[in-house]
Amino acid sequence: MLARIRIENVVASTSLAEVLDLQSIALTLDGAEYEPEQFPGLIYRLKQPKTAILLFRSGKVVCTGGKSMHEVEESIGLVAAQIKKSGEKINMHPKIEVQNIVATSDLGCEINLNSIAITLGLDRVEYEPEQFPGLVYRLEEPRVVLLLFGSGKMVCTGARRPSDIQIAVQKTRKELLGAGLLTGDRDRPERAENRTSSKPRPSGKTVGQPRPASPPRSDPTARSA
Repeated sequence: MLARIRIENVVASTSLAEVLDLQSIALTLDGAEYEPEQFPGLIYRLKQPKTAILLFRSGKVVCTGGKSMHEVEESIGLVAAQIKKSGEKINMHPKIEVQNIVATSDLGCEINLNSIAITLGLDRVEYEPEQFPGLVYRLEEPRVVLLLFGSGKMVCTGARRPSDIQIAVQKTRKELLGAGLLTGDRDRPERAENRTSSKPRPSGKTVGQPRPASPPRSDPTARSA
């Protein structure tokens, strides 16, 4: 069974030109943030898709915040089109490279991080609960980093392709299952509620108690003395 994975952030980069006039672009892009004394790049935030574009004088562009490669391509295309209108020479079909994909997943049960640290090998993990509540697990193939938490939640970072995340999560899950470190599904509140609701409800009738006796009727034929 494939693990459920949610992509939280796709970071990608490309180049739109040999040189970008950031001062001029800052006037073109409504709402752009450009303070070269604090940060050398121009920051432009889009509302749809909800991403942020970083532009640098060298022509390099970084897109962050996208949930998919489609959102990254759309964001860069929208910004490139607006910059082109200002008279800048722009490459409208740049090659976009994914630098990092951050995703989350869930093992479905609580886990013992101390036992996992020993099982996976101290040479491959970092676990210092006094400094950070999660366990850092570095895989060699695919070359990604997994953060595991006691709740069973996982964060994967360093991937270049969604398939790398799927492989890493499945590989880790299989290793933990083989070591007997996954006990099963959590006892979720809705399940407890279902069990409670499945109990038979009282019918409202009293069982095992005799009906009260009816009062004796007077004999209509009897005459008073």
